[in-house]
Amino acid sequence: MRDGHAYLNRSAQHLADKMIEQAGRLGINHSRGHLGEHVIDAGASCPGGVEAGLRIVEICMGGLGVVSATLDTGKWPYSVNVRSSQPVLACLASQYAGWNLSHEKYFAMGSGPARSLARVEPLFDEISYREPEAKSSVIVLETTTPPPAAIVEKVSKATGFAPENLTFIYAPTQSLTGAVQIVGRVLEVAMHKAHDLKFPLGDIVDGAGRAPIPAPHPDFLKAMGRTNDAIIYGGTVQLFVRGTSEAARTLAEQLPSHTSRDHGQPFADIFKKFKGDFYAIDPHLFSPAEVIVTAIETGDTFRSGGIHEAMLKQSLD
Repeated sequence: MRDGHAYLNRSAQHLADKMIEQAGRLGINHSRGHLGEHVIDAGASCPGGVEAGLRIVEICMGGLGVVSATLDTGKWPYSVNVRSSQPVLACLASQYAGWNLSHEKYFAMGSGPARSLARVEPLFDEISYREPEAKSSVIVLETTTPPPAAIVEKVSKATGFAPENLTFIYAPTQSLTGAVQIVGRVLEVAMHKAHDLKFPLGDIVDGAGRAPIPAPHPDFLKAMGRTNDAIIYGGTVQLFVRGTSEAARTLAEQLPSHTSRDHGQPFADIFKKFKGDFYAIDPHLFSPAEVIVTAIETGDTFRSGGIHEAMLKQSLD
């Protein structure tokens, strides 16, 4: 795993400042919270849009990802494309939504480079990244409301920054911004599953992914189902890894979503079947439909899985 000059928080702050400067054209709102924190509403009480979603994906990846939207051919041609030459830091140290931020009735999972400063998740026992020169930080929340003061204080204490040096970005799942930033996690879910499969993180040297952008839906369950299905049944990821061809082959075979016992149903139906308990769902479901793994030291490439058009039609149309 590399870091070099990978300043996750500094890079993300620069991108967040750009969003604030361009708030009008991005269709977002910037304000100051009760404790002086910066708050960016990217789709709750404002229109937001695809560009705002793409910017948030870049922020979530700590500036270590290249993110774009493309219009290709096919039934679901509008897609988010992400790539990173430091995927462990971009996806696991920053983008992964692994920080539980709850207070009374408020609940959100925190994503973004502030996680790398707080280091409250077990994952950081395996990621040694440190950023001593950081002076501010950004956290992204998939929710409909800004964080209450108690959450701001929690993040402030964990990161060591005063609230005025923190930026909170939020967008609901039901918004177009939210849909884009969620499917922009297609590479991240592959990285997280590779970690769960005990593949050596340091052997993953590069990665790219794409997934279709689903239409937003005002119903939370349907919106959540569509964004998950876009990755589970429509996502493609390629990883470049060090090591043997056999290790690359095994990773390719185990990584796609079809290896999960819960594969084959729309995510909304799965969620309802388990009565809304995320932890009852097979975690191996959260992975791309199609995986390509290239062993860079042998030149061999292995493919597994495939786009599930019937399931996409059932969910996205």
